[in-house]
Amino acid sequence: MHRFYIAPEQWNPDAPTLTGAEAHHARDVLRMNCGEKLVVFDGRGREMTAEIVDLGSREIQLRKLHEADTPPLRCRIVLAQAIPKGKNMELIVQKAVEIGAAEIAPIISDRTIVHVDSETAAQKQSRWQQIAIEAAKQCGQNWLPRVNVPRKLVEFFGAAETDLPPASLRLVGSLQPDAQHLKKILADYLSEQRERPRSVLMLVGPEGDFTPAELALARRHGCRPITLGPIILRVETAAIYCLSILSYELLI
Repeated sequence: MHRFYIAPEQWNPDAPTLTGAEAHHARDVLRMNCGEKLVVFDGRGREMTAEIVDLGSREIQLRKLHEADTPPLRCRIVLAQAIPKGKNMELIVQKAVEIGAAEIAPIISDRTIVHVDSETAAQKQSRWQQIAIEAAKQCGQNWLPRVNVPRKLVEFFGAAETDLPPASLRLVGSLQPDAQHLKKILADYLSEQRERPRSVLMLVGPEGDFTPAELALARRHGCRPITLGPIILRVETAAIYCLSILSYELLI
């Protein structure tokens, strides 16, 4: 069945309704009719199977058939990703949703090629959040990651203490010779703490890696440098690689 997103503040289990772009997609793109069944979710774990009962010009009225709650994943993974060139950030957002990231923080690094000012930052956030919604609809993910406004690394860490949940494990991809393998860091953490981390901050740099000053800043905020092996990965590959390992080790 087709899946549609209803924002948490608009979720009404007694009278579920599709509005805006979601109603347009169901009515005008998919050509759905009264009596057809669909699935709606709120991005906070709630999912409902419903039936179309009225196709209005501005909204679509639904009738609830079944409702269920999806528990959150075992570990909250926050991806702090330096914005790469081209449309690679769109790919990273899409795959981060599919793999299970709980939050995505785009970072404007010193080596970020893409120009981002206050106006374009809001536009990019809106675009990337919509991509996250579409990815969640397609892959059956009922927990929708929040995509933050792009900001510089120093601003990210300044807000991290209040905006982000405390990360019990903080990591930063690094090309420096003292970086350790992710496998070893995870094994050491489990050995020391005797339990999985409840949250992980994964910081992935731009083409050419973070600058020495940015890596020093990340270290001061508790990030452990990790190597991704002897082969230098593209930015989007590095993000998917890290999230896949963390998902396999911590979410399953």
